[in-house]
Amino acid sequence: MSPTSHSHPAAPVEPNPHGLLQGKVVVVTAAAGTGIGFATARRCAAEGATVVVSDSHSRRLEEAADELAAVAGERPLAVCCDVTSEADVADLYEQAVSRHGRVDVAVNNAGLGGNSPLVDMDDEEWARVIDVTLTGTFRCTRAAMRHMLPRRSGVIVNNASVLGWRAQANQAHYAAAKAGVMALTRCAAAEAAPHGVRVDAVSPSLAMHPFLNRVVSDAELEELERRELSGRSAETWEVANVVVFLASDYASYLNGEVISVSSQHP
Repeated sequence: MSPTSHSHPAAPVEPNPHGLLQGKVVVVTAAAGTGIGFATARRCAAEGATVVVSDSHSRRLEEAADELAAVAGERPLAVCCDVTSEADVADLYEQAVSRHGRVDVAVNNAGLGGNSPLVDMDDEEWARVIDVTLTGTFRCTRAAMRHMLPRRSGVIVNNASVLGWRAQANQAHYAAAKAGVMALTRCAAAEAAPHGVRVDAVSPSLAMHPFLNRVVSDAELEELERRELSGRSAETWEVANVVVFLASDYASYLNGEVISVSSQHP
């Protein structure tokens, strides 16, 4: 196949749900829009969970809650939350617990990317990506642990990235943040394990959705797809399925693990 004749294999059909999260209360951050967060919220609802969704974009969040109502059978609690605000994160958990009595699973999905050469990157751009992607995950993990540890029950799943392991030009801030999410996950797991709480992470390589075009060019996305052994990007629900697995009782022995959701070769 020539470099210009790259084709995109068809994605598989999404599997039927099996009730893996039946009866669980799941909080998903950055759940609006068309990305991994919404796919995760939808899949959790399909697997029987009661879902609480949050996002910093109020209009898109309300639209997501409306869409989820068709899957969940009722409109989920939707809480506007900016993960750079400790008060917002605390309010998210207060509302979730007030409505449902507990939180069984926290999916910390919020992140911010960019495409900037290191030599041109200013302190503000670096700090913004770190604050949303790494420190925001810290705030959400801390809030979840404060609720789960006294109950001696719960699962936290963070969203990392293969860029936490692999180098990519113009992604220093995002890669550093995601590597930090991996380290945070392992350290949080070490503290949570004695209390019966698990903390794991998924590490996607490439899950295609419209927002990617805002930070990565079509040519770069095409090249990234070529690197995948499957010859295509992941569907967002394929990443969501791994999140669901980690959140479920089927992953009861996995703690402090970062699971690569990838078919990427060097």
